[in-house]
Amino acid sequence: MQQDKHVPLRSDAQRNRERILEVALAELTHSADAPLSAIAKKAGVGQGTFYRNFPNRESLVLEVYRYEVQQVADAASHLLETRTPEQALREWMDRLAQYAMAKAGLADALRKATSACGSLAGLGHGPVTAAVALLLKANEDAGTIRPDVTPDDFVLAIAGLWQIDPHSDWQSRAGRLLDLVMDGLRTGAPGA
Repeated sequence: MQQDKHVPLRSDAQRNRERILEVALAELTHSADAPLSAIAKKAGVGQGTFYRNFPNRESLVLEVYRYEVQQVADAASHLLETRTPEQALREWMDRLAQYAMAKAGLADALRKATSACGSLAGLGHGPVTAAVALLLKANEDAGTIRPDVTPDDFVLAIAGLWQIDPHSDWQSRAGRLLDLVMDGLRTGAPGA
C-alpha cells in the first residue's frame, strides 16, 4: 500500500524513502531494468519498506523523475539565499544541465514506465517554471537581465540542453551554451 501523500512521514521513514530515490536514480540511470530488489538492498531497506513506498516499478520511476524535478526547482530559492541573483541564475542553469543529463540517462526507464499510463507531460513543468520565474524576477529586480524575459522564453532559450549527448563531454558543451544564454539575458539589462 502506498503512503498517503497527506500524512507526513516519520523522519526515519522519510530518510528511507529519500535513500531509495537516490539509489534508484543512480541504478536506473545506469540500467533501465535494474532489479528492484537490488535497489532496495543498496538503499539498505527491506522489501516490505521498499514496496510500502513504491508498489511497482512504474511508481518508483515516476517518483524518481518527480523527485529530481523538485530538487532542481528547490535549488533556485536556496541559491538566491546565498548568491547574487545573477550568480544564482547561472548556477541554477548548471544544476538544470545536470538534471537534463540525468533525465537523458533515465529515458529508457521513463519510456517503459509511461508506456502503460500515458506521458510525462505536466510532471515537472510546474515546479521548474516556478523556479525559473523566481530567478528571472530576482534578476529583473536587480537590473542584471533584460526586463521582458518570460519563463517560456527562458525554457526555449535553453532547450538545446536536451540535444546534448549525455555520453559526450556534455559539461563543457552545456557550460558554453548556458554562458551564451546568460550573455543574451544581460543584453538590454538596465544595469548593463
